[in-house]
Amino acid sequence: MESRRGPVKSAVPSNVVSPVRRCSRTACGRPAVATLTYVYADSTAVLGPLATYAEPHCYDLCAEHSERLTAPRGWEVVRLIDGSAPARPSGDDLEALANAVREAARPQQRAAGAGGGGRTADPMEVARRGHLRVLRSPDN
Repeated sequence: MESRRGPVKSAVPSNVVSPVRRCSRTACGRPAVATLTYVYADSTAVLGPLATYAEPHCYDLCAEHSERLTAPRGWEVVRLIDGSAPARPSGDDLEALANAVREAARPQQRAAGAGGGGRTADPMEVARRGHLRVLRSPDN
């Protein structure tokens, strides 16, 4: 007796690319929710919201792998994920980014303005790690 089944489904996935970005970890096919980048000069791993587009030197991670992320000994992990953060950058975020780019573009002026090796302390600056700064809220 001959079987009358429909077309045989292939176990090999098709070559159609899924619009959903997947976790970069080997053998993990879950959807990515965060992007990991490294700042080698500062020995820092930065885990933030999923980047707008995939970049070659960034790693997309699923929720499970982003929660379990650890860094090598001597490295710091900076987690920028905040569930209450707006999905799109706010005006304050864009202004802070523009100010950081302006500051990074003029390192010679900063060093010359310090005069004699001592750096002028910014009263808003709480902490510093390499080129990253933590600033006090203007309301405080």
